[in-house]
Amino acid sequence: MTSLNIAIVSIVGYLLGAISFAVIVARSQGVDILKYGSGNPGATNVTRALGSKYGNCVFACDALKGFVAAGWPLLSMGEAGLQLGIIGLIASIIGHSFSVFLKFKGGKGVATTMGGLVAIMPIVLLIGVAVWAAIYFTIRMVAIASILFALSLPISAYWLYGSGDPRLTLGVVLGVLIVLRHRSNISRMLQGTENSFKK
Repeated sequence: MTSLNIAIVSIVGYLLGAISFAVIVARSQGVDILKYGSGNPGATNVTRALGSKYGNCVFACDALKGFVAAGWPLLSMGEAGLQLGIIGLIASIIGHSFSVFLKFKGGKGVATTMGGLVAIMPIVLLIGVAVWAAIYFTIRMVAIASILFALSLPISAYWLYGSGDPRLTLGVVLGVLIVLRHRSNISRMLQGTENSFKK
């Protein structure tokens, strides 16, 4: 694993992540998603603004960013592919969360994380998705479901791969990143003002 490989994977990952499909999709429908609802350029806010069809489209595109950023190093860079795929995924999440195209603003990174985990550790993702779904369909609050999804990642990675595996480090880093990106949601939850999809 050379410095050049790390630089290439990091730059490609970041630029992929920095593409804001939430802004693109919402703008195509005449909505400035940065000024709607929470102002967050992510699938949840697009769903609130335009409905589930557009929100699901954004989610799928954001997940694809993470999958590509993590997947191409795995396929093309030999023995160093796993480590470089992890770097590519983290870079894409940072790009999504702090996009150079949005003056370093961005989404929470959950969909991008899920896409990358399909390539790197799919069983950990499946466990996390089960946690997310169980919480979301019980209380209909995306933020709480996403935070608990994040917390499940290092636990599942440790259980599956052990303490010496780089995938455990990835689980810890992803969990921390996602929770930190939900600071405003945590604050609103403590104040009792967090949005939900309850009918």
